[in-house]
Amino acid sequence: MSSSIDIRFPEDQQEGTEATVARWLVGVGDEVAAHQPLVEVETDKVVVEVAAPEAGRVGAICILKDQAVNPGDVLCTLEPIDGDDTDTMREPVAAAATAAAAASTEQRRLSPAVRQRVMQHGLDITEVEGSGRDGRITLKDIEALMAQPQQQSPASSREPGMTAPAGSEILPHDKMRKRIADNMVTSLLHTAPHVTSVFEADLSAVMRHRAANKEAFAARGTPLTLTVYFVAATIAAIREVPRVNSRWFDDHLEIFHSMNIGIGTALGDEGLIVPVLHNAQHMDLDAIAAELSRLTGLARDGKLKPQDVRGGTFTISNHGVSGSLLAAPIIINQPQSAILGVGKIEKRVKIMDIDGEDAITVRPMCYVSLSVDHRVMDGYQTNAFLTQLVHTLEHWY
Repeated sequence: MSSSIDIRFPEDQQEGTEATVARWLVGVGDEVAAHQPLVEVETDKVVVEVAAPEAGRVGAICILKDQAVNPGDVLCTLEPIDGDDTDTMREPVAAAATAAAAASTEQRRLSPAVRQRVMQHGLDITEVEGSGRDGRITLKDIEALMAQPQQQSPASSREPGMTAPAGSEILPHDKMRKRIADNMVTSLLHTAPHVTSVFEADLSAVMRHRAANKEAFAARGTPLTLTVYFVAATIAAIREVPRVNSRWFDDHLEIFHSMNIGIGTALGDEGLIVPVLHNAQHMDLDAIAAELSRLTGLARDGKLKPQDVRGGTFTISNHGVSGSLLAAPIIINQPQSAILGVGKIEKRVKIMDIDGEDAITVRPMCYVSLSVDHRVMDGYQTNAFLTQLVHTLEHWY
């Protein structure tokens, strides 16, 4: 009989973040097909499925649910199925195959977004009849399930010691929220001394350009959002101040030539994720708009791949989309050196020099902030970056 195969967590599926086993999709003794998903591993960014490289039977499960896993760790073993086994264990194998097929069918009914919601809230979906095509369970079905009264009382489902007075509700932290919190505290208190500078940008030129071009972009299937302009202006500003796009080490500073720009994308109550536009320095406005649309769409559908969120060298947080004028400091996404904040765009009164005379005008304005690692940059470089950013936005061609 051939030896067993170690199923490992791939080396390229994690970057600088904790990972845990979220759910086993099979059990010991289950017969699986080649490329069938075996286990889901969750990081603070994405959920990764690890599949069987070939057909076989699940041997030992080495890392249990909710346990930490590192790249290269053995998740489980896969035993080959020999001819003799098939002859002597025909009925058990048939039963296992039937169960595996049923589990596989259930998995196919769940999109990544639905699967993530089910895991986060520990929902039992065995009785849910999907309203989607071919009986697929949708987010609407999950929301309807969550709105139903639960059979057990809230107090009975809480962890020991988790009690709530009348009129309140206890929401246990999910893994994504806890990891976001840990990363933010680590960045602010233990790693990088933050300093923030704030400038104001007049977006009149950008608004004119967008009004003249958004229909042409839409006809090509690409929305021309204001974030697209901020990415393009960021590229120009990084060219002016390259050390913004860097990483601090104890004995040197690594300045990256590739501008891999992360875009903070809110997932409502589910947290925040940062998909990355890789090699943005080679992109024009059309390419930025297309890639941004693709990534944010995948993020909101829960379909991002690990490569979509790794390798970022600079981050933009467009917090203004939810209404805030200014947020400071915005926590640096380690191990990066800076993060740009973009506030809400609103019409404000501005005094301008027109033909040598002061004039009161109304302009679409927004605050832009740069929070930096003070070990990497001082005020001079920080302000030089924002000066170039604002100049690019205000003199858009």
